[in-house]
Amino acid sequence: MEILGYPRIAELAKSAGLVDEVRSIETRAAAGFFGRNMPLDEDLANYFAGFSMIFSYLYDPDGHFQINVGRVSTAQFVQGPARPKESENIHAADAFLKPLERLAIFGADPAPQLNFPPNQKTGSSIAINPGRDDSGKTWPIAKWNSLVQLILEKTGYNILLTAGEADEKTLNRLVVSNRVTIARNVSLAELGATLAGCHAFIGPDSGILQLAAATGIPCVAIWGNSNLAIWRPPGKNVTILHKRPGVNAITQDDVMAALPMVWSGAE
Repeated sequence: MEILGYPRIAELAKSAGLVDEVRSIETRAAAGFFGRNMPLDEDLANYFAGFSMIFSYLYDPDGHFQINVGRVSTAQFVQGPARPKESENIHAADAFLKPLERLAIFGADPAPQLNFPPNQKTGSSIAINPGRDDSGKTWPIAKWNSLVQLILEKTGYNILLTAGEADEKTLNRLVVSNRVTIARNVSLAELGATLAGCHAFIGPDSGILQLAAATGIPCVAIWGNSNLAIWRPPGKNVTILHKRPGVNAITQDDVMAALPMVWSGAE
């Protein structure tokens, strides 16, 4: 099983042992497969010809990719959604699993599971991802600083601050302490292994929340206005804090109240 996609994301699957190889779609050779009546790269044509089944989740409204793959490969081609439809209120995992019904596979577990060898050094840490403070999905920086201080004062846990590619400015404005470390400029696979070794995770609706939930560690999600029915992490160890007035209505005390339940292993 192989993935043709964006390597920095697809490498998660390889690092977790779910696929054999990852190949980049960000190449000039791939461009021809997205156009009409364009010359097709011979090496990539041979690549597609080597598979018996191809699942595509690429955005392909005109069907050019499917047609061009069909020109070079006899593989069964199954088209999946590039993105769940908000109007249908079907969870993203269920939407992406739907194409498996073509193979008579029903009732697959919708909870992603990424089994990384955990980083033992982070076992006494709570991971926090504050997100990007101009995203509208997360707290202002002052609330995150207050939460970090509360955890440091009231518990013996250290804090591991994590960031996505666009979150660096937020990290630079957070609490500095000898009990606070920052995971900067690490690959998603490295971040997954780091999170797998943490005791728990706190963060807003983000890709890092989904990654943390997929490792199986307890998570507290400070949820904004994203559609819960579609985007809520489906793992068992996820506590969602959500209030209709918006993300700012959730308080630091709400998070602290949720943490003992997480630490005790309650679902």
